[in-house]
Amino acid sequence: MLQDQDRIFTNLYGMHDRSLKGAKARGHWDGTAKILQNGRDWIVDQMKASGLRGRGGAGFPTGLKWSFMPKESDGRPAYLVVNADESEPGTCKDREIMRHDPHTLVEGCLIASFAMQAHACYIYIRGEYIREKEALQAAIDEAYDAGLIGKNACKSGYDFDLYLHHGAGAYICGEETALLESLEGKKGMPRMKPPFPAGAGLYGCPTTVNNVESIAVVPTILRRGPEWFASFGRPNNSGTKIFAVSGHVNNPCVVEDAMSISFEELIEKHCGGIRGGWSNLKAVIPGGSSVPCVRGENMKDAVMDFDALREVGSSLGTAAVIVMDQSTDIIKAIWRLSKFYKHESCGQCTPCREGTGWMMRVMDRLVKGEAEIEEIDMLFDVTKQVEGHTICALGDAAAWPIQGLIRNFRDEIEDRIKAQKTGKVSAVAAE
Repeated sequence: MLQDQDRIFTNLYGMHDRSLKGAKARGHWDGTAKILQNGRDWIVDQMKASGLRGRGGAGFPTGLKWSFMPKESDGRPAYLVVNADESEPGTCKDREIMRHDPHTLVEGCLIASFAMQAHACYIYIRGEYIREKEALQAAIDEAYDAGLIGKNACKSGYDFDLYLHHGAGAYICGEETALLESLEGKKGMPRMKPPFPAGAGLYGCPTTVNNVESIAVVPTILRRGPEWFASFGRPNNSGTKIFAVSGHVNNPCVVEDAMSISFEELIEKHCGGIRGGWSNLKAVIPGGSSVPCVRGENMKDAVMDFDALREVGSSLGTAAVIVMDQSTDIIKAIWRLSKFYKHESCGQCTPCREGTGWMMRVMDRLVKGEAEIEEIDMLFDVTKQVEGHTICALGDAAAWPIQGLIRNFRDEIEDRIKAQKTGKVSAVAAE
């Protein structure tokens, strides 16, 4: 279990002062100029050595991503864009960083932008995050007033501007290229890749898009050294991670702990156990609503990192753990996610535009038990026609929950259809 002195986010619960003064007292903005003096290559190498993988869901190595940016400018400016459009159902980790520890993000933006020769950084924040926007803007203003960012940031000779951009609440704008489109004032629709943002991103210039948590941990990693960060978690899954646990646990919470913590330890130590005990655990969605669910008995011994969760047929994603006990109508729960993805599809790709609606309508009938048993395989087949056939990952996000349901709870779907045919449909399904 992570010791308190190893936590990066020391004000995750807002118990302390979130202002610049409070942040400095907790060790932030300490020797930032010295870090910048070590140069860009040093910063990128340190990030590679730390083994940090993107905290936004995909888990791509952060240092490697930064190294894709052009070494020499061809005259175009470079940009860092921070993805604060946290719209994945079940996920609320970045929100706590921006609300209670905003200076970690502001300092991270400066260092990361410097490493990529970006003189400007845009934070694209979710439309519904009103208070978070206020806290973050206040932190940005404080940093400007103190000379930490702006002209000659931290007296390093480097000019750096930080802008906060408020989105309008569209889930699709969390996809990096749709976010760039929205930032440019256009409809939030994903772009075809290539070109990748590192070649032509915001306004056609070299751009890196990173998640809030990925950027906010950077200053601490550089201060304490990559070896310290890499000492947590299993190889290739290093560092600390913010987990957001919701659903049927005794104490839902957002907590920072080491990567590769076991699911059982996470729930027992931080959440006071499963509601009604471990025998009452039915299913877990371990990484935000777009990853497949896992049966409770397969999840108890699971390890919470990128590689281990792939082995149980799911993914770490954003580490938003949604716990469901035996009282859950799992078919209805997955139908609700299908409805969400249908609503949020941008409609650009035919498989996703047509497929999400089609999947939701079949799920609708499965909830009521009004389908035929053959339709279960047909639905699975349709998810395979959507998955991997779209510009962005929203098609996959719509397909995976349904695939997880059919793989893990097929018996329940069949039982409900049979019960409906014999007139014994349960009260749960009839609602």
